Amino acid sequence: MKRIRYTKFTGDLASSFGLEDLMQALSDFLLDSGFQDPYSNFQEFDSDQTMENLREAIRQALESGDIFDDEAQEKFDSLDAQQVEELIDQIIQKMQEQNFINAEQPEPGQGEAGGDGESPRFEVTDKGMDFLGYKALRELLGPLGKSNLGRHDTRHEASGVETNGSSKLYEFGDTLNLDITATLSSVFAREGLATAVEGEERTPLNIHYSDIHVHQSDYQSSCATVVLLDCSHSMILYGEDRFTPAKRVAMALAHLIRTQFPGDTIDLVLFHDTAEHIPLSQLSRVKVGPHYTNTREGLRVAQRVLAKQNKDMKQIVMITDGKPSALTLPDGRIYKNAFGLDPLVIAETLEEVSRCKRSNIMINTFMLAQDFALVQFVQQVSAMCRGKAYFTSPENLGNYLLMDFMSRRMKTVH
Repeated sequence: MKRIRYTKFTGDLASSFGLEDLMQALSDFLLDSGFQDPYSNFQEFDSDQTMENLREAIRQALESGDIFDDEAQEKFDSLDAQQVEELIDQIIQKMQEQNFINAEQPEPGQGEAGGDGESPRFEVTDKGMDFLGYKALRELLGPLGKSNLGRHDTRHEASGVETNGSSKLYEFGDTLNLDITATLSSVFAREGLATAVEGEERTPLNIHYSDIHVHQSDYQSSCATVVLLDCSHSMILYGEDRFTPAKRVAMALAHLIRTQFPGDTIDLVLFHDTAEHIPLSQLSRVKVGPHYTNTREGLRVAQRVLAKQNKDMKQIVMITDGKPSALTLPDGRIYKNAFGLDPLVIAETLEEVSRCKRSNIMINTFMLAQDFALVQFVQQVSAMCRGKAYFTSPENLGNYLLMDFMSRRMKTVH
C-alpha cells in the first residue's frame, strides 16, 4: 500500500522523500541471496553490490511510483536522462552522508569503472541494516536466568534504582539505595523509642550495620547470542527463496539487541558444508553457499564464539530449513549424505547439542520449513536444551508457531 506524505513540495526531488522509504524499496536488491526470482524487480542484475547496479536499482525504484507523492512524481517524469542521472548522484550522496551505505570512490580519470574494468562497490552500514531488519522479535530474547547487569527481566531480585516495593538487608556490593523506613524501624525495634529528658541532650540514633535496609528492584541480566544462519543450497531450492527472509530475521535480531539490550553481544556464524564466524557488517552480502547442511560444525563454531564472552546467559538462535546432511570427520574430511537424517550425522549433531546443554547454552530454532521429519528433529533439539522452536514459512514471517520447551507451552504468535 502506497504511503502519502503530507509535506510541502519545495522542488528538490532528492529531499521530497525519506531515505528509509527508499531503503525499503531497495531491500530485495540489497539483500539478494542468489535466488533467481523471475518476478523480482531486480532479477536482471548479476547479484553484485556494485555502484553501477545500485544506480540502476535506484532508477527502478524512482520509476515505480512508490517513492514520490503525486506532485513530485509528475516533476520526476518530466526530467530528461541527464537530470535523472544528476538526481541519482544526489540520492547516493545523501545515502552516504546519512550513513546508510559506504561507497568506494573511483580513481581519478577512471569514471564509473575501476582500472580493472570493475565498477566501484558499496556496502550497507549497520544503520542501513537496522532499517532493513526492524521487525521486532523481542520474545525470542525472553527471560533466561541471572547474569551480568543488562535489560533482560528475570525472576530474581537485586538492589537497584528502580524499586519494586520490597527491601532487603544491605550486603556488601549492593547499590546503596536506602530504604529509610525499614532502616529506622529496625533501629527502633532494637533500642526502643527514646524520649528526650528535659535539660539533657538527645542521644543520636545508634544505627548498626545490621539495621541498614536497601530497596530491591527487578534483576535484569545480559546475554551473549550467536545467530547460526543456514546458507546451504536448500535455502533457495524448490522454487522458493527462504534465505532472504532468514537474513531479515537475523538482521531484526541484530537491530533489536543493539537498540534494546545494550549490555548484550551478538555474533553471526554461517553453516553449510562447513561453518565460519563472520562480522555482522557482512550479513547483507551473504549469499547461499555450498550444498550440504553441517549443523554440528555450526554448533561447534558457535560454542567457541560464546566461550569468549564473559556472560552466564548464552544462547544460539539457529535459522534453518534443512535436515543435517554433513559432518566434519576427525581427519578434516567432510562426510555427506544428501538425503539427510543419516544416523551417524544425527547422532553426532545431537551429541553437540548435549555439549551445549552442559555448557548452559540454550538453543532457539527458527524453522522456515514444515517437513515432518525435520520438525521432529527440531523439537528434539529444543527439548534437550529447554529452548524455543519457531515454525513459519518465508511468505508468512509475521505469524509463527512457538513451541516453548521451558514452559512447555505452545501458541501462535502474530
